[in-house]
Amino acid sequence: MKRSAIKTDLFAGDKRRTKLDKLGDPLALLDRHIDFAALAAQVDRVAPRPTSAQGERPPYPTETMVRLLVVKRRHNLSDEQLEFQLLDRMSFQRFCGLSQSASIPDRTTVWTFENRIGAAAAQAIFEGVQQQLDAHGYLARCGQIVDATIVPAPRQHFTREEKALVEQDAMPVDWTPAKRCQKDLDARWTKKHGQSHHGYKLTVNVDVRHKFIRKIQTSTASEHDSRHLESVLDRANTSADVYADRGYPSEKHDALLKAGGYRNRIQRKGARNRPLSARQIQRNARIAQVRARVEHAFAGIAQMGGKLIRSIGQARADFAMTMMATCYNLKRFAHLQSVRNAAG
Repeated sequence: MKRSAIKTDLFAGDKRRTKLDKLGDPLALLDRHIDFAALAAQVDRVAPRPTSAQGERPPYPTETMVRLLVVKRRHNLSDEQLEFQLLDRMSFQRFCGLSQSASIPDRTTVWTFENRIGAAAAQAIFEGVQQQLDAHGYLARCGQIVDATIVPAPRQHFTREEKALVEQDAMPVDWTPAKRCQKDLDARWTKKHGQSHHGYKLTVNVDVRHKFIRKIQTSTASEHDSRHLESVLDRANTSADVYADRGYPSEKHDALLKAGGYRNRIQRKGARNRPLSARQIQRNARIAQVRARVEHAFAGIAQMGGKLIRSIGQARADFAMTMMATCYNLKRFAHLQSVRNAAG
């Protein structure tokens, strides 16, 4: 009999988990530093957990489902992919507390949970994470940066007549209910740098010091970046500086920031026959050095499996984009905490 490196061991699972910890499990890092029970309590306050009748299967614990949502968004998985990975991956099972469970939430359970709690509960999770950041000393400091990023959605195919109706917020009368469920009437097209994009838009406020996303606003891709500046301003930031790129300057915003006691750090934009002065160019360059930090947040989101969402409609897109920002903050929070602990 030939010798083999493969050896049968009754404790193989335990040994693999030990090696996984040594290699560094990102989900275990989250588990150490995030209070998921507190986040689950936030969800239950917004969307109370349903009770089951005698003999019916009880619902999964809210904390388990919140952890599932984090795994789903952290790796940008569809409901079907999440179900498979929960059955297949040891690290996912351990993080969600399902290692010894005979039952695993399936795709329908995940979809139903998201529908039940809605975007309001996703916002509650986002705000709950903010509270944990503040409690650990990660206050919004050194100013705030406002910017927007396009979040792609599956492209829709309409006839010319259907497109005209959709743009008027109407729906063709010959569409069956089944076809209607597969059509996203809320996502919009826009152009950026000469390229066409279809989907939604996520406007964020990132603090300069820690690069956490402090405020968010969701919209369709066709809405201009500057439209949501006021809604994402953060009064809690310890600095009055507000940074933004050349898509935001306007008399309205200048007056808004002045009235609110903010220091205007919005880049200026030249116009035809009115180019920027040398002083304005230097000012834009200084602002750009700070404003670049918001791009790190967008890159962090893109590294979590990309920004593409697989949902249909504004409501589910709002849920997905809110969880997108939340998971970025969770990932960065766990990283900063591990660095802080390592430093002593």
